[in-house]
Amino acid sequence: MAFLIRTLSLVVTIAASSFPIHAQNSPSPAPLHKPDQESIGALERRVPELMKQADIPGISIALIRDGKTYWLHEFGVRDTKTATPVTTDTIFEAASLSKPVFTYGVLKLVDARKLDLDAPLSKYLPKPYIEGDPRINQITARFVLSHRTGFRNWRNDDGLRIYFTPGERFSYSGEGFVYLQKVVQQITGMPVNTYMNEAVFTPLGMTSSSYLWRDDYDQRTANGHDPDMQPQDKGKPNEPNVASSLQTTARDYAAFLDALLNGKGLKPETLREMEKPQIAVNPECTNCTDKEPKELSKSVFWGLGIGIQETGDGEALWHWGDNGAFKAYAVVYPKQKFGVVYFANSENGLSIAREIIRTAIGGDQPALLWVKYDAYDSAAMQFAKAVREEGAAQAIAQFRPALVRGDVSEDSINDTGYRLLHQKKTADAISIFQLNVELHPTSANAYDSLGEAFMANSEKDLAVENYKKSLELNPDNRNARDMLKKLQQP
Repeated sequence: MAFLIRTLSLVVTIAASSFPIHAQNSPSPAPLHKPDQESIGALERRVPELMKQADIPGISIALIRDGKTYWLHEFGVRDTKTATPVTTDTIFEAASLSKPVFTYGVLKLVDARKLDLDAPLSKYLPKPYIEGDPRINQITARFVLSHRTGFRNWRNDDGLRIYFTPGERFSYSGEGFVYLQKVVQQITGMPVNTYMNEAVFTPLGMTSSSYLWRDDYDQRTANGHDPDMQPQDKGKPNEPNVASSLQTTARDYAAFLDALLNGKGLKPETLREMEKPQIAVNPECTNCTDKEPKELSKSVFWGLGIGIQETGDGEALWHWGDNGAFKAYAVVYPKQKFGVVYFANSENGLSIAREIIRTAIGGDQPALLWVKYDAYDSAAMQFAKAVREEGAAQAIAQFRPALVRGDVSEDSINDTGYRLLHQKKTADAISIFQLNVELHPTSANAYDSLGEAFMANSEKDLAVENYKKSLELNPDNRNARDMLKKLQQP
């Protein structure tokens, strides 16, 4: 199937003891502590080491203490080819950290009684957002903000569909936010970025933030990088997407988090609603339209537009962001009024999240287990690097014991295969996908990916064979069915 990009962001957790996580070291958490000069010194020493080990070119980070931005710092470069250093004014993609900011703007409309959290969104639009499914009339702003719409994260070639009864369960969805964006524009009578500038960015002093590209960004932006630290083409959004297109700085985002911690701009009861668990997540997945939960997490929930983790230290609000070559993470503790946010210009940017948070503020972070990003020192990251540097055959031989033990997850192997496929290293990609089939012989997705690689290599018969096997294991695999139809045309 298509290469998975987790969005992000922004998405939540379960305790390690109740849900096994492959290929990620899980040291005992450091005690939760207020950021101080010792934290700053430790970060100044530790972050460059982590960036070097994880192949991350640049990071911008902010610490929050007593409800105020306490420390801002930058590390590394905006672009490995130009070696231009990251500064306080460097623009990063917020990815799914876009969503909490938009949520704040939505809740200001709730406070103004222009939007009812529990009214069907269809009442605000002149025509149904999608045709042919009356369940669209059950979707409310509350369901969008707590990811209970029944939409997938992003629509596929079949268009936008509702996969389960709205409100029934959690499944992370950017599409829901796009729907709510249309409603906000209808209510306010203005483009969403104009509204966000008036309602959020200007009042909070977020002078560098926009869901649309600005001319001044050209001289300030970071470029994203692949795992080999190669710069990628920088997207410059000319259409706003409140789920993912926010361009911002660590300084601006810390100002937003300061506002949340201090209750600035929202009625107390509205802020409490935002920070109240609305739904427990499925411990096994973030995008769960095709999977009903066997159980619900006891430590990770979703509020309104933001994740909530319950720990021995109390409640923490969090979100992650993933736009591929840009990554981001934020976590704050409302009771203690401190936290941390950082932005990275690398596909590997979330591999060091655990260590950054451990160094900055400590505490148990079950959300990081739930989103399941491989740690910088994990077998999965080391295997992927060996594949890039030494080739598939040598890496597979070197890591065979770890692969057989399950130290490298199916998803991680699949991602490595797709990177090779996108780099036109088709023979190596086939080897990686064959490895995944060997290790996970009952996985429909493993056979689907192998079929795609054989198709890319013009090996039609082998592609058909693997797509058939995928469909046998999962009769609902629409991609395999479509590919077989295409391949078997006369």
